[in-house]
Amino acid sequence: MNNALNSVFHYESTQAGAISGLFVLVLIICAVILLTVTFMVFYGLARYRHKPGEKDPKPGYGNWKLEAAWTIIPLLVLLWLLVLTTRAMKGSDPPLNQGPDLLVVSHQWWWEARYPKSGVATANEIHMPEGKQWLVQLESADVNHDFWVPRLAPKMDAIPGHPNRFWLEADKPGTYLGTCSQYCGAQHAQMHFLVIAQDAAEFNAWQEQQAKPAALRLSESAKKGYRIFRQMTCINCHSVKGSEAKGQTAPDLTHFASRQTFGAVLLPNTRENLSRWLKNPQNLKPAILMPDLKLTDAQVDGLTDYLEALQ
Repeated sequence: MNNALNSVFHYESTQAGAISGLFVLVLIICAVILLTVTFMVFYGLARYRHKPGEKDPKPGYGNWKLEAAWTIIPLLVLLWLLVLTTRAMKGSDPPLNQGPDLLVVSHQWWWEARYPKSGVATANEIHMPEGKQWLVQLESADVNHDFWVPRLAPKMDAIPGHPNRFWLEADKPGTYLGTCSQYCGAQHAQMHFLVIAQDAAEFNAWQEQQAKPAALRLSESAKKGYRIFRQMTCINCHSVKGSEAKGQTAPDLTHFASRQTFGAVLLPNTRENLSRWLKNPQNLKPAILMPDLKLTDAQVDGLTDYLEALQ
């Protein structure tokens, strides 16, 4: 992933390309207008500067050619931009008469991704096949958010009770950074996600693995961690397929260890970072809904072993 290229000037999909082209065109037009107006202001200051003893110039009226020009030209430019904007919207807005390929639900402050056809659920990492246009349905579980992957898709609002749809596509394999682009609370700045575009074979293998239940063969330490997972009421919020954990308010942890990051791309998914998170998540991401459970070092080690076994 190259964050330096995570902008509207670098795109990897038809939808993002249409928006980028429109943005660049509008930027050029605005720059031309700015330079023209600036030139005219400075020209007027130099050419018609008042000199001592000179009388004020007489005002001029009724230049219909000039008045028509500064009315018609801007009107034509605006009509041209309207046509281009409509074309870009048509290329980005999907039809409403088909089922979505992907359901994305925004939460304070993480992203839930569900694949309706396979039943797979994950968090903060969206896998998809390259070169295929996917219909995404976007929802919100709490407040207004905004889904944005600059290189792949348009900005789209996630509004409670009002699902939105858009096309998501990646022309080539890669990992693309996405973010919430509308202020949604204390951890808005740390509400990121990854879109991981893979070739068809890799994506199918990933989806097949994700559809399986969590690991059943656990080491003794991981079994202790699972008991702690149950005792500390983690199962009330989190879900782990194939276990007693059926929570719906926090990220699905069925294959947690297979993810690159956690905390909405806050930290790389390493044992050290996971232990720090479990010890007190509020230290790393204040105001999140996961509380500080005052775990002992032994409990943290057990939980870390359990979560690392969830491949």
